[in-house]
Amino acid sequence: MTQFSNYSRRKFLVAATATTATSILLKGCTGNPPDSTTDAASSPAAGATSTVAPGQEPEVTTVKLGYLPIVEAGALIIAKEKGFFAKYGMTDVSIDKQASWGAARDNVKLGASGGGIDGGQWQMPMPYLITEGIITDNVKVPMFVLCQLNTQGNGIAIANKHKGKGIGLKLQDKASFFKQLKSSGTPFKAAYTFPKANQDFWIRYWLAAGGVDPDADVELLTVPTAQTVADMKRGAMDAFSTGDPWPYRIVSDGSGFLAALTSEIWKSHPEEYLALRQDWVKQNPKATKAILKGVMEAQQWCDDFNNRKEMASILAKREYFALSEEILLAPLMGKYNMGDSDNRVVDDKSLAVLYWKDSKGSVSYPYKSHDLWFLTESVRWGFLPKDTLSNAKALIDQVNREDLWREAAQEAGIAAADIPTSTSRGVEEFFDGIKFDPENPKAYLDSLKIKKV
Repeated sequence: MTQFSNYSRRKFLVAATATTATSILLKGCTGNPPDSTTDAASSPAAGATSTVAPGQEPEVTTVKLGYLPIVEAGALIIAKEKGFFAKYGMTDVSIDKQASWGAARDNVKLGASGGGIDGGQWQMPMPYLITEGIITDNVKVPMFVLCQLNTQGNGIAIANKHKGKGIGLKLQDKASFFKQLKSSGTPFKAAYTFPKANQDFWIRYWLAAGGVDPDADVELLTVPTAQTVADMKRGAMDAFSTGDPWPYRIVSDGSGFLAALTSEIWKSHPEEYLALRQDWVKQNPKATKAILKGVMEAQQWCDDFNNRKEMASILAKREYFALSEEILLAPLMGKYNMGDSDNRVVDDKSLAVLYWKDSKGSVSYPYKSHDLWFLTESVRWGFLPKDTLSNAKALIDQVNREDLWREAAQEAGIAAADIPTSTSRGVEEFFDGIKFDPENPKAYLDSLKIKKV
């Protein structure tokens, strides 16, 4: 029996409280391998009337969730717009757009009662860093990870001035190119939206796999998502790692090209998560499960590719992404004009953002083995001390509430086949052949040539 299977189930439930507003959220949860990765499981009727079972009525009908305008927020917005939250009694869910990840962090520290938010959409391992006070000025704000919102849906965009220089998915023999730029006083500037979190990890992994040390050979920057297009146009950065539709918009605007999709770096990789403050969940366990049920139905709806045109039109609205529907629809359908010198085109739904199921099974279910990878990668780059791995199991048990996901899935009538039976997804493999075995994270660290630890 693995250390990430069959954890004792905690019996208390989780929930949420809030106000009314307009924007932010999180990520999906559930499933085993689908028959196809290009079509979704059948989705429930949208906007259905409230069907709250007796005894499952939420303690409150309001919660305030934050989101960033990237496709990771899709299931949260759809759950609001299509009535899935209301179906389970959460009739006053507020989805609040955040100016940046730093703003989301500060707002969850305040809590909704202090004018902030109760939780929402997060890059990993932000809920752990907030819980431990690492990014909240040593003020610990305990969080619960409740579900994964999506898989894939990110890309690494490169400025046009580097087109034709062999910068693509694999950077073989390109380390000297980056070192030369640095020695000439014009270092390659690679940006992401928040440090020590997944969009930082994706670009670090990509560079290091090609023999480029992200800490020694390039300059790393933090840039808010909404600023990326302008910064790329004015030459303020050479690369950007973030969620769709922003990498594709950089290509569409003619200021850059796509070197890699994160689905090419690690197919079916975990992306962003729904997490709420622990105090809110403990006070509102039934409301927490109601939120999860609404997100699960939204994730199923989102994964029906017949719904993606409508999804693009909803996300494009001024109150959400404020973008043209066309910029959103292509990546949602797995269609990418990479814009590089080879005129590479990707047309593959299995590489698109997915919300309910992917080629490895459940997207929505928050695997503890994935949390362990994010913590291990944090150790790799010196963001967390090495002894973190000795205490990782206890920390993950404290923050990851996959048991609540299971409770909600069972109450919502999710098929048993779509409810994972293990908290581990097993061994993961990356595009460079490196493997991560959650039973032996140290072996993964030892196999990496470029690292800080």
